[in-house]
Amino acid sequence: MDEALLRGLAPGVLAVLVRRGADFAAAEDAVQDALVEAVRVWPAGTPRDPKGWLVTVAWRRFLDAARSDASRRRREDLVDREPAPGPAPPVDDTLQLYFLCAHPSLSPSSAVALTLRAVGGLTTRQIAQAYLVPEATMAQRISRAKRTVSKVRLDRPGDVSTVLRVLYLVFNEGYSGDVDLAAEAVRLTRQLAASIDHPEVAGLLALMLLHHARRAARTAPDGSLVPLAEQDRARWDTGAIAEGVAILQAALARDRLGEFQAQAAIAALHADAPTAAETDWVQIVEWYDELARLTGSPVVRLNRAVAVGEADGPRAGLAALAELDAALPRHTAVAAYLHERDGDLATAARLYAEAARKAASPAERDHLTRQAARLNARQGP
Repeated sequence: MDEALLRGLAPGVLAVLVRRGADFAAAEDAVQDALVEAVRVWPAGTPRDPKGWLVTVAWRRFLDAARSDASRRRREDLVDREPAPGPAPPVDDTLQLYFLCAHPSLSPSSAVALTLRAVGGLTTRQIAQAYLVPEATMAQRISRAKRTVSKVRLDRPGDVSTVLRVLYLVFNEGYSGDVDLAAEAVRLTRQLAASIDHPEVAGLLALMLLHHARRAARTAPDGSLVPLAEQDRARWDTGAIAEGVAILQAALARDRLGEFQAQAAIAALHADAPTAAETDWVQIVEWYDELARLTGSPVVRLNRAVAVGEADGPRAGLAALAELDAALPRHTAVAAYLHERDGDLATAARLYAEAARKAASPAERDHLTRQAARLNARQGP
């Protein structure tokens, strides 16, 4: 049984049922029944048109469920619309399914969960394990999301930017449990890029590939974080970097700059440097200026302060940092780094320790704690 084939076909089958008038929750149940039937039947011989087979079986399962519904008129309307068995129409409904799962009426966490369930084909248990929450909690979250989108009509264009933000949230979750969310986000974004010609979709795919290419070098054998400047660049995935750069260059050539393209350009400059010392920080600052103009994000300006510190010296970086709210996440860690670069080890050690207490993850906390201990050891008793 080709599990990858089933996972790839499921979103399109679900979208066909929704387009025909099935509500989202009932359609997804019907598709799951069809997938179970495929697992039972297909080992004896995969049908010539797998998607058409799944659509036919899922629609019949949906109608079986609809016939037990209290609304006879709705039931009869759906029966009248049953298509004759045959090849599935050559229409890719997957894009509409992305828009539905990333609908603005959903919270970001619900949109991510529903996208992974309906488009990614992950089980509720897998999603719960990836987000480290009880399966019952995730099931409730997905059920609420299904009820919300069941009221949404697919008769208007969706918001591409909302879809991209949901996929970016999935990617940033990285890896936990037995589900590699970063790899899953890359797969889903590839699928989206095949469905829509949009420079920001290409920009997000390029950004993911460029970041994912450095994954093997991000942690030491003991699980500790390895900063970008200290990573073994021989462990970076050059194939993914080359692909990401090519996709980015094609997107930038269209002259419709967006924030994901700008982020990808920064990642490409890091990937292009043979060593940390050869990084083109001046050009990175210029891209951060573009990104700040596009987003107005204080987090972007925080990252820009680091780049300024590398391009123009740590005091210039500290001056840029002084313009920002000290309550920003990672502000204290950035200040510690810049003070260390400026030679003020006592202040840097104190700030590293303070940043460790504010860290969002155990790995980041341990890294910052080690930085503080390293500087304290250098200063002596």
